[in-house]
Amino acid sequence: MSDISSTETTQLLRAWTAGNPDALKRLMPRVYRELRRMAGHFLQKESPGRSMQSIDLVHEVYLRLVEIREVDWQHRAHFFAVSATMMRRIMLDRARRRLAHKRGGDLQLVPFDTSQEVAQIRAREIVALDDALTSLARVDPRKARVVELRYFGGLTVEETAEVVKVSPDTVLRDWKVARAWLQAELDNRP
Repeated sequence: MSDISSTETTQLLRAWTAGNPDALKRLMPRVYRELRRMAGHFLQKESPGRSMQSIDLVHEVYLRLVEIREVDWQHRAHFFAVSATMMRRIMLDRARRRLAHKRGGDLQLVPFDTSQEVAQIRAREIVALDDALTSLARVDPRKARVVELRYFGGLTVEETAEVVKVSPDTVLRDWKVARAWLQAELDNRP
């Protein structure tokens, strides 16, 4: 996206925050395609046969975004970083609900088939990854943020650098170290 377009997007974000409802109407067509791409990135990590589509995830994010009142949008990448965080939380909530149902939170008995088994395994993986990412955030918040933006949000190295306010080289180093740390953490879980 060009610098002019990014600047216009940032201006629309700020106008929206200031209470201009027309700004939101003009903003959504600018960001919708990218939000769909991000949602698709999130959902490709989901198990086959999932019930949520990328459009559903985008709409859920939209509903949460319109409830936000006091955000000082710094730039376009900041908006997408917040959106990525929301997508991650939505997916994590869904995974936790699936696991709760498996543990008896859902009183209705249903036949168990392979797709349900895969969904449960995937839900456990998502929760385990979130737990590991939370542990990493306690040790090194910036590296955890880089993982969240790159892995969950699908942001580029340059976009991540802009959000985190470091150089692209630092993002690449953080990404490499964080991935190794998370893999070791996940390998050591029971």
